[in-house]
Amino acid sequence: MAEPFRILVVDDEPAQRELVAGFLAKRGFEVSQAAGGQAALARFKREAFDLVLTDQKMPDRSGLEVLADVRALTPQTAVIIMTAYGTIETAVGAIKAGAADYLTKPVNLDELLHRIHQVRERQSLLSENRELRLALAERHRLEGVIGESGPMQEALSLVRRVAPSDATVLIRGESGTGKELIAKAIHYASPRAAGPLVKVNCAALAESLIEAELFGHEKGAFTGAVATRKGRFELADGGSLFLDEIGDLAPHTQVKLLRVLQEREFERVGSSRPIAVNVRLLAATHRNLEALVRDGGFRDDLYYRINVVTIALPPLRERRPDLPLLIDHFVRTFADKNAKPIQGLTREARETLLRYDYPGNVRELENLIERAVVLTRDEVIGVADLPLTLHDPAPEPGAGSGLEAAVEGLERRMIREALARSGGVQTRAAELLGISERVLRYKLRKYGLAGGP
Repeated sequence: MAEPFRILVVDDEPAQRELVAGFLAKRGFEVSQAAGGQAALARFKREAFDLVLTDQKMPDRSGLEVLADVRALTPQTAVIIMTAYGTIETAVGAIKAGAADYLTKPVNLDELLHRIHQVRERQSLLSENRELRLALAERHRLEGVIGESGPMQEALSLVRRVAPSDATVLIRGESGTGKELIAKAIHYASPRAAGPLVKVNCAALAESLIEAELFGHEKGAFTGAVATRKGRFELADGGSLFLDEIGDLAPHTQVKLLRVLQEREFERVGSSRPIAVNVRLLAATHRNLEALVRDGGFRDDLYYRINVVTIALPPLRERRPDLPLLIDHFVRTFADKNAKPIQGLTREARETLLRYDYPGNVRELENLIERAVVLTRDEVIGVADLPLTLHDPAPEPGAGSGLEAAVEGLERRMIREALARSGGVQTRAAELLGISERVLRYKLRKYGLAGGP
């Protein structure tokens, strides 16, 4: 059975209010009444309504003020404004403020019923669209991972197959491709989901600290070890340990890690007592481990131990079909997080985002959308809300295709990437590129690039 359509009739004239409410109740609507704007607001805070039918001119609060109250509390509720003081300017103002419709008094009840049916149909269509978008997003989501492109579907298929096992997994891909999300998806789809997922970024820890961080230490083991401390392996017992950027581990730490994986036990720093652990290892890297093995920077026996199952994540530029899904997901996420009524993007802004290569991958896209949501003053994100570094001009007619053109293309890409990583700060971007800020400004002018957000 369909849910009743709930209407709140707001009017300071009792006869008019009761006439309209009685007419609508006889047509099967669930109708409530309020004798003014303040009473409507109090009632609206207690109950949910599908439609508010309000008079415009009331002593305590006008219909436009009631409309503002409703939109602030539940934007999905429709509002129709009635008034005996109808003018084109008032009607336009009401519609611009978000009213679903506008009627003049004395109200034609048959016309009112027709308008309500239109509102109901429109709300039903919007609700179906929301449910369809949610279902579509859910169909392509795996613990926060969104992707319908071929390469991502292959990766997610592998995640589903490997998650129920206890096999060690190596997740490979450029920075910002979502390696940590994949590790989380594997853990929470595994029998170890009730256990801890402990994360360590090997590149973020000093070489002198990584061993104590992984295996813990005893009191007095080294200067500053004022108490016994458990390491990440102990904390992950019964669950999973995610070692991000494993290719950055120092050689002596690689030896100890190999022993843990083989023997399932380790000693804390400053102790000779072995501690047994039951941990599943998930590792990730953006580096070429095979090249590191050849050059002696990574142990071949550890490489074979962690490379049981490999999941390769494609860069965002190779999964273009996922861009619309990701863009819409991040817009919704950051609009909700910042309590901003963002409805979407203009066509030009969307096309700009779809053309860009994203050297920083999904992380860069996420940061771009968050910035746009925070800075925009409108309900729709426009091109002006995006960093100008995205607007890379097309090659000039007659541009060469030889070595000089290739070098310029590489320079342009590196500058764009440095600006993205530095948040548009030219001084920091110049440091990343190893050039002076003056040289950077010259190249920005030369290539027609903008200097930052």
